Amino acid sequence: MVFWLLLHFLVAAAGTLLARRYALERDLLDHPGDRRSHDVATPRGGGIAIVVAVLVAVVALAMRDPSQRWLLGGFGAGLLMVATVGMLDDHRPLPASLRLAVHAVAGLVLAVSVQMASGNPWLAVLALVSAIALTNVWNFMDGINGLAASQALLVALALACVLGGTWGLLAGALAAACAGFLPFNFPRARIFLGDGGSGGIGFCLAGLGTVAAMADDAAALWLLLPLSAFLVDASLTLLLRMVQRERWWEAHTRHAYQAWARATGHTRVTLAYASWTATTVAVMIVLRATPVSLALVACVVTYLVASVAWWRLERMESHVKTIGDK
Repeated sequence: MVFWLLLHFLVAAAGTLLARRYALERDLLDHPGDRRSHDVATPRGGGIAIVVAVLVAVVALAMRDPSQRWLLGGFGAGLLMVATVGMLDDHRPLPASLRLAVHAVAGLVLAVSVQMASGNPWLAVLALVSAIALTNVWNFMDGINGLAASQALLVALALACVLGGTWGLLAGALAAACAGFLPFNFPRARIFLGDGGSGGIGFCLAGLGTVAAMADDAAALWLLLPLSAFLVDASLTLLLRMVQRERWWEAHTRHAYQAWARATGHTRVTLAYASWTATTVAVMIVLRATPVSLALVACVVTYLVASVAWWRLERMESHVKTIGDK
């Protein structure tokens, strides 16, 4: 197990170094601007190293456990599609509609493989919806140093605890790959994930979460806890932008984490989000064997608290803007 984790840590770390060199040579840089949360031009696309590490794990595990080959194949194919369209977008911006269409097809590939493995159409629907949702949530929330990769690491660790076996090893590989990328992205960012990396991570978490639900119906509910920070911030911000008739599909700096980072800096916000998610992971592990009704109560309380925190940050940002306008 230690060798397995170390291998994927090193693959991701080495891949990130290569991706940074490539980005600098090709001038693939994110420049500061009104829709960015950084002050220095920074290379992008380093997250493709995480995707490569996970794909290496998929191939190795498919060879090790033939009974999971079809499901691993659907997972790997969907991940490759999401990462490829994201990487192309990192090189030259693509229409949002095209990216979303590819995400939907990738989600459909995963859903078909889940249906074949489980025979449960509801799990196939979960695979499709979660793949599209988390792929875009991780892309939306990748805006400050270390945030998206650290959250993915924690959620992947939670999934490894829930899954075990072949899929637990895959979740561990994802966590190790995120750990290999993080030193290049936090506390100072020398490279960003890019759309290929952030979208790929979101797709991985959706696939792993669906497999967890295949083994235990209550797992999907418990896994909502470690996803709460990102789901609340992304969904409420998106809803607010839609209500205010903004171009919600474009890059922006309206998320709660971005508002907070402007006030206190990236490091404090990333660590605060990590503390929240680590706490929810601990709660999930401790209480997972308890009745499903307790999971429902825990989710309701967690999401209410997170929503109140989001609202307070939004109010703080609006108040600061009002004072500035005066």
